[in-house]
Amino acid sequence: MKLTKSIAAVVLMATAVTAWAQEDIKNTEFNPVTTGVTSLSITPDARGASMGDLGAATEADVNSQFWNPSKYAFAYSRAGVSLSYTPWLRKIVNDIYLANLAGYYKIGSSDNQAISASLRYFSLGEVMATDGDGSMISTINPFEMAVDLGYSRKLSEKFSMGVVLRYIYSDLGYSSMNTGEQTSGASAFSADLSGYYTTYPIIGRNECQWSLGFNVSNIGSKVSYNKGNDPAYLPANLKIGTAFTFPLADYNNLTLSVDANKLLVPAKPRLDDFAGDQLAYDDALDEWKNKSSITGIFDSFKDNFAKRITYSVGAEYAYNQQFFLRGGYYYESKYAGNRQYFGLGAGFSLNVIKIDASYMIATAQNSPLDQTLRFTLSFDLDGIKNLFGR
Repeated sequence: MKLTKSIAAVVLMATAVTAWAQEDIKNTEFNPVTTGVTSLSITPDARGASMGDLGAATEADVNSQFWNPSKYAFAYSRAGVSLSYTPWLRKIVNDIYLANLAGYYKIGSSDNQAISASLRYFSLGEVMATDGDGSMISTINPFEMAVDLGYSRKLSEKFSMGVVLRYIYSDLGYSSMNTGEQTSGASAFSADLSGYYTTYPIIGRNECQWSLGFNVSNIGSKVSYNKGNDPAYLPANLKIGTAFTFPLADYNNLTLSVDANKLLVPAKPRLDDFAGDQLAYDDALDEWKNKSSITGIFDSFKDNFAKRITYSVGAEYAYNQQFFLRGGYYYESKYAGNRQYFGLGAGFSLNVIKIDASYMIATAQNSPLDQTLRFTLSFDLDGIKNLFGR
């Protein structure tokens, strides 16, 4: 059966983690980090995407579960829920998408803690499974999903922390009536740890807001494909960011934000790194496969550290917290993946309903991410309760 390689190619294409490198990059310099369940790294919501894929320190919203769940403790509303939809790689295919459902609820009477949850579903569309001769075996619909539950709490008036537990399932399996061969999906567990600090300095006569945030996400077990013969690291990630909000005039605010990300996954060895020494390469590959996730996190800082960091810069203009304009830029080194793009977007808040949309414009040539759209619909459940007078 040749399906394992076929599915792996589909996953890499569908998540756009494999770089579309420029022709002038030498093969010995180009080495992007690959992981399993890479759909966990895709931005689910339109607000964060429109600012260049950032959100570690921006003001709390319903989708903070992905960016920094500790922000929920500072949310103004008591509860909220949102649904996001992203047609993925629509320039190439039309049946791959990401759907994300997120929500939170502040518990207790002191307004200092919250529980949160999210469910994401990534469909890879319809795939034809073939055997070694190229004959079609069956048609399958592979998918990846993750469900998580979080808790956040203020530890002081200015600082909060949060933790998230996550169950992950990657179903790339198939069955063949001709051979009786069958594969099953791969499961994994992970956890996130985050922190958020915010303060309100007075600059001139204006009260501003300055925030810092971090989120260490997807720390957990590996996923084992092909009956455990092809273990893959989860996309463990360190995200840190800062945001500064200041008033332009009455009811007009501008927020400037910066995020930095570092994948906490060691790069896979390549034969080119060993001058063609197959035995040394095989030993290094076995060591990489058998390395624990925790060891891999520490080893990830040894491999071209500066080239492995991605950066996002973004801005959000808000008028009376009802109309929003956003823009940002995402940068990744051409040696590590070459994902570089602008994000644009807008949002409208009507009483208890908020609608956000974003559009991606890639600057790297031939990028499959170009023209990506995202839509998010959010509901203020606390506002709905007040609206009906209960």
